[in-house]
Amino acid sequence: MASERVTNFSAGPSALPPSVLEEATAGLLNFAGSGIGIAEISHRSKEFLAFLEETEKEIREQLDVPSTHKILFTQGGGTGQFSAVVMNMLARHALLYPNLGVAGSERTLDYVLTGSWSAAAVKEANRLTANLPGVRVNVAADARAYSKDGTSYEGIPPHEAYTFTNNPALIYYCENETVNGVQFSKPTTTSDDQPETDQTAFPFHLLPKGQLLPLVADFSSSFMSRPIPRLADHAIIYAGAQKNIGPAGLTILIVRQDCIVDVDAAAKLGALPVPAVLSYKYIADGKSVPNTPPVFSVYVAGLVLKRMRSLGGPEKFEEVNERKKKSVYEAVGEGEKRGVFRGKVDEKRGGSWMNVVFEVVGDGAEGRFLKGAEERGMKGLKGHRSVGGIRASLYNAVTEEETGKLVQYMREFIESETQA
Repeated sequence: MASERVTNFSAGPSALPPSVLEEATAGLLNFAGSGIGIAEISHRSKEFLAFLEETEKEIREQLDVPSTHKILFTQGGGTGQFSAVVMNMLARHALLYPNLGVAGSERTLDYVLTGSWSAAAVKEANRLTANLPGVRVNVAADARAYSKDGTSYEGIPPHEAYTFTNNPALIYYCENETVNGVQFSKPTTTSDDQPETDQTAFPFHLLPKGQLLPLVADFSSSFMSRPIPRLADHAIIYAGAQKNIGPAGLTILIVRQDCIVDVDAAAKLGALPVPAVLSYKYIADGKSVPNTPPVFSVYVAGLVLKRMRSLGGPEKFEEVNERKKKSVYEAVGEGEKRGVFRGKVDEKRGGSWMNVVFEVVGDGAEGRFLKGAEERGMKGLKGHRSVGGIRASLYNAVTEEETGKLVQYMREFIESETQA
């Protein structure tokens, strides 16, 4: 089976480890010795509930999730959370500040705009709150203002660009933008006593002081690829599983317990009514099985997490992923010098570890590049339809050897184009 497989550089659903796929195949016939396949077994069976508990434990231990936060499993992907975070955090804010939003005061939702997915989150926030008096969506920073054409997403905005409000209902950022290839770097500081020196790191030191931060982060495309900086400072971290740890269908939430609120009580105070399936309290009270979860997706994610632990966990994967991305950016840089490639995001301005995006210069050159890659057993390199170009997604299951194969081909292509 393995000999028939190609290297999958797709942005998602993305590559999964062959050993996990083989184990999951066996589980489709007989899960945990139950005699029933994982796709057939009850989500409330003792076998599945035990596996769900083990999967939660893997995440908690590997990411060092504190006891102040619950880990929840749900559906709807990152797009579902664009709505859920607005509704749940507005409900929390309404319960904390019931008189806000009247007499000229307002509730604000702060968004950091760095790419297509954060733009989609802003759009959804505006849609949900358009008819809510006293609620305003504030773009706290917009990376487009710092691009060459004023409209593109080419990197992380400098810290001087951020204007957070004093008491927002939420503060949102997308840690990695898959479409545009933009990602926040690892912070250099671990407290707010000193300003962050790396302009491409998230500016924790600029956040409002003296409160439990309503910080919400979309980690869908980088979850488990490296440790999460200052995880305990976040109110909510969410991630679709289909990038680094599983098939599509599963969304993992890490939610601080003060954000798991009675949304019905908040609705009586004028907050948005929250559908039960999007309520964090509904999911938490039901221990992630108030209705049928994506059972098979949970199963594969659990297998991936166990494999990760055996290989050294997020810290080890961080080392490997850094080497992978460095080698690809170096090849892009070589192609730029010779007029064959054009990088869309400077690595030093927030170039993504997970999704390296670039263009192939010349009439018909992109088609030649993709055709040659496919002939060599590499697929999924075509960029997102909204931006075009090439996108090499270097998720956890893409090995250094496979990345090296891509880099070697990129260099061969550079030579062939310059000699033509």
